[in-house]
Amino acid sequence: MNHAMGNADRLGRIRDAVRAAGSAGVSELADLTGASEMTIRRDLDALAAQGVLERVRGGARSTVLRGEEPPFALRAHDGTEGKARIAAEVAALIADGETVVLDSGTTCLEVARALRGRRLTVMPLSLQAIHTLGENPGQTTLLVPGGRPRPGEGALTGPLALASLAALRFDTAVLGCCGLAADQGLTAYDLDDAAVKQAAIGSARRIVAAADGSKLAHTAHAFVAPVTALHTLVTDASAPRGELAAIEAANVSVITA
Repeated sequence: MNHAMGNADRLGRIRDAVRAAGSAGVSELADLTGASEMTIRRDLDALAAQGVLERVRGGARSTVLRGEEPPFALRAHDGTEGKARIAAEVAALIADGETVVLDSGTTCLEVARALRGRRLTVMPLSLQAIHTLGENPGQTTLLVPGGRPRPGEGALTGPLALASLAALRFDTAVLGCCGLAADQGLTAYDLDDAAVKQAAIGSARRIVAAADGSKLAHTAHAFVAPVTALHTLVTDASAPRGELAAIEAANVSVITA
């Protein structure tokens, strides 16, 4: 009886850990529970049979969509060096004279910093990026869209934001994301945010996604576009190699910062 309860407790901890992180490795779960890696593999097989998680090489990933987005203020301080490297690679893709629509989110805010002062026309889709690009504009022409800022996020959404995008055409759209997977495409936590991203895709000739590795192989509940809508993905070295290979197989150019 005690042994069964121990198994149930261990399975519960494994399930919760995979759901919280989105994915977890066998060795990581063995450290968490104190069980052997062989036991963890059997547990993962059992949980996968129940549909609780999906087995992947070396571990498992959650089958539950991550429905809650961490606050912007927390994300802004998370992995800033990696996001700055991604932003530098994105900026290098953009030639002087281009028109650019720049998505909301912390990685795209770093892109705004990397583009500041350059001879570009930029329409940012967040209050933070508008402020960043407007501080010392230099040769940058700033276009300010309409829209309603999402509380705590600053992302501009709603009919006025959509109308601003419908009225213009851009050389490049730089998009952030909440999740990106070869099979599930680009996804967001918020339906209004997803609609703005879709409008940005529709208004631009080239689509560049800027996403750190933690966003890859994850799926949020609001669908934006299939991965084939992207021309280029710029990410970092933490991105799962299998997922990158699958995205490249969809004819998306992948740059690792």
